[in-house]
Amino acid sequence: MPQQPEIIAGLEDLGRDLARRHKATVSAGTTVDPAVIDADLAAVERDGYVILESLLRPEECELIRQNVTPLLGKTGRNTFEGERTQRVYSVLNKTRACDRLVDHPRVLALLDRLFLPNYLLSQLQVININPGETAQLLHPDDAIYPVPRPRPPLGAATIWAIDAFTNDNGATVILPGSHRWDADRRPTDHDTRLTAVMPPGSCVFFVGTLWHGGGANHSDHARLAITAQYCEPWLRPQEAFTLSTNRDTVHAVSEDIRRMLGYSIHPPFIGMVDGMHPKRLLHA
Repeated sequence: MPQQPEIIAGLEDLGRDLARRHKATVSAGTTVDPAVIDADLAAVERDGYVILESLLRPEECELIRQNVTPLLGKTGRNTFEGERTQRVYSVLNKTRACDRLVDHPRVLALLDRLFLPNYLLSQLQVININPGETAQLLHPDDAIYPVPRPRPPLGAATIWAIDAFTNDNGATVILPGSHRWDADRRPTDHDTRLTAVMPPGSCVFFVGTLWHGGGANHSDHARLAITAQYCEPWLRPQEAFTLSTNRDTVHAVSEDIRRMLGYSIHPPFIGMVDGMHPKRLLHA
């Protein structure tokens, strides 16, 4: 097709035009030692997850607790959300205390390796599993995208322990290696299941194809956690952040978070607004 090179060149020209004034943000993940990233990525590729221990100091966890606890309200609307589990959505509009979790360099460094530039934040939630909660249905997060497996992940998630994650308080249950399963395979009693036991300030990072679920809380105390989920830049996120996040918040967050909220493009023009880069809206 003789016109195809011209069409491709035209698309590339448009992509360059949209990004001329607002180039892709250099991720804070570039500050992480490449050897550390290599080790983290090797674990993710082998097992589908990696536990990153003690990334937050105790006082940072306490600050998060103080800010999100007043936001906790009703329990879930169904068994998947958890009938004894409290969830807070649209977190960025309600507190700045969780920003550090969304754009932590160790997390961004992994995302930089796994996904295309300008990957997006798909969801941010506070999750508080109260005593008596039953185990959540096991699931892979990016099953929401109708793309047949086996395939590379389309998203990834972090679950941050604000309380210690233990074997009996609702810590996340993961099935190592399940990120490689095909479309027809489902968990059985014979599959290895591990509990993401970790101290406060740690997070478990896993790809969207990994089977996992919240554990049952058999303890006498609630288990507080924050989850941030991410996706490829050409996919629709779970939460429409460009609608749910007000302009004051967008100005207040870091450049990494602003980019992940959708104030960025996937070349040549996915995410544009009225033929222009969406970041120009912030300067209008």
